[in-house]
Amino acid sequence: MSISANIARIILEMLEEDDFIEIQRNELAQSLGCVPSQINYVIASRFTPEQGYTVESRRGGGGFIRISRVSMDSSALLMHVVNTVGQSIDEKTCRAHILNLHHQDVLDEQAAKLMLAVTSDSGLRPLEPEVRDQIRALLFKKMLLTVS
Repeated sequence: MSISANIARIILEMLEEDDFIEIQRNELAQSLGCVPSQINYVIASRFTPEQGYTVESRRGGGGFIRISRVSMDSSALLMHVVNTVGQSIDEKTCRAHILNLHHQDVLDEQAAKLMLAVTSDSGLRPLEPEVRDQIRALLFKKMLLTVS
């Protein structure tokens, strides 16, 4: 298991016990035998709003990083995602939204698979690259509004 996967696993295990966690970046890095920037990388890439998390940080000697899960009912979460998407969305961000909605039981497995297929780069291959992300956003928002 990679160090990034291990860091993410540890943070997720902590989040299972509480609605939010506060971690000392340097202490966690030291206990795992990695550099503090590795902790930053994992948090920035795996604990994003698209994946259902909020991250706050306070710098300095008593600083910390607070990670919490966003908790909303299904309708509010769907509307939050629709409003977050904007005029365009790349495949990676769209995928993260879909997987998060499935993880939170807003989308069933069949709907999530269908959305992933429709919004994938391979599914939108006939489109010119410069309009692909715009069309993906339109399709994704329409599908979200349909399931709500």
